[in-house]
Amino acid sequence: MAVRLYCVLLATGMGAVKLLLERKDVNINWEDKYGQTPLLLAAEEGSLGVVGLLLGLEDINLNTRGDVGQTPLSFAARYRHDGVVKLLLGLEDVNPDMPDNHGRTPLSWAATGGHAGVVKLLLEREDVRPDMRDINSQTPLSQAALSGRDGVAKLLLGREEVNPDIPDINGQTPLSLATMSGCDGMVKLLLGREEVNPDMPDINGRTPFWWAARGEDDGVANLLLGREDVTPDRRDNGGQTPLSMAAWRGYDGVAKLLLRLEAVNPETPDEVGRTPLSWAAAGGHAGVVKLLLDQKDVNPDMPSNSGLRPLSFAVVNGRSRIVELLLQREDVNPNVPNNRGQTPILLAAIDGHDTLVNLLLEREGANPNTPDRNGMTPLSVASKSRHRAVVRLLQARKSANLGTT
Repeated sequence: MAVRLYCVLLATGMGAVKLLLERKDVNINWEDKYGQTPLLLAAEEGSLGVVGLLLGLEDINLNTRGDVGQTPLSFAARYRHDGVVKLLLGLEDVNPDMPDNHGRTPLSWAATGGHAGVVKLLLEREDVRPDMRDINSQTPLSQAALSGRDGVAKLLLGREEVNPDIPDINGQTPLSLATMSGCDGMVKLLLGREEVNPDMPDINGRTPFWWAARGEDDGVANLLLGREDVTPDRRDNGGQTPLSMAAWRGYDGVAKLLLRLEAVNPETPDEVGRTPLSWAAAGGHAGVVKLLLDQKDVNPDMPSNSGLRPLSFAVVNGRSRIVELLLQREDVNPNVPNNRGQTPILLAAIDGHDTLVNLLLEREGANPNTPDRNGMTPLSVASKSRHRAVVRLLQARKSANLGTT
């Protein structure tokens, strides 16, 4: 009913509309199955004429709420309908700060969209709280930071009552959210505020710099590293350092920045014993692997808690280029098993990676016969799984045997 009535309002002339609305059998506040009334729909679409007409009716519900609790003002603010916002704010009975079911106010929605004009209109009202938190404890500034809305952030930071360092439900401050999004301008803006702690960890122990390392933007990382109160080697609750994260995601630029710093240990293991090199090897990031192998204090054969070494991680993930790079190092042993007794050759045989098996066999001293704890050799595993190409490679080695079958 609400949708049909709204369509009629749009399709007919204003004179006909007035006649229609004067009929007693027309309920102007009728809700459809989604809780939408004609006023909500008109505000969402930015239909200024229809909104103006509806606002002139005595029985109109100015603060009607849709299925998620959004008011006409919330919709107009969310979709940057400045004219509709002005109309609604001019009415005494309109609540300019009413939160929806998610605790988000019209200002919060305007901040997300970067609608500076709407934000200005709302901030001019004394009854609008510019620091109101939603159900995730995110403020309008948090929303602006997450969306990279520098202009809106400047407007909000111009208000004394706005705290630029409020953490949300995950412990993430506006600065953390800005670094997650890679917003250089926003990061610079927030770092300019004395109240902002640039090294505040969230509930997972992740600082803004940790999040910067997770992103590919080394510009944000540079901004944070310019601060003396930022710890570039701080571990999160899982023991991962920013370098580990950059290595896992293959961000050469961030890795280079970190490896230049004396405060950064390039071999800090996480809680499962994995080093940055092991993460880079698993991800197949040759650029980061090369950077780490060039570090004097990096052990290219460091085992994790499960006994898997960078070479094994590369094998398990099918990273042939990384396997080549690691096998060029004399201090990488291709025969060391993990805690299950599985060597890199056996791991490659399990998955039928004939290219990797061939690379490993070409390495001087590689042993194709080491059995695992169950007595399974690379040849027996490949035969059982019918990896014919691997079987042929192993049989070509005179020393290869079936072991337990």
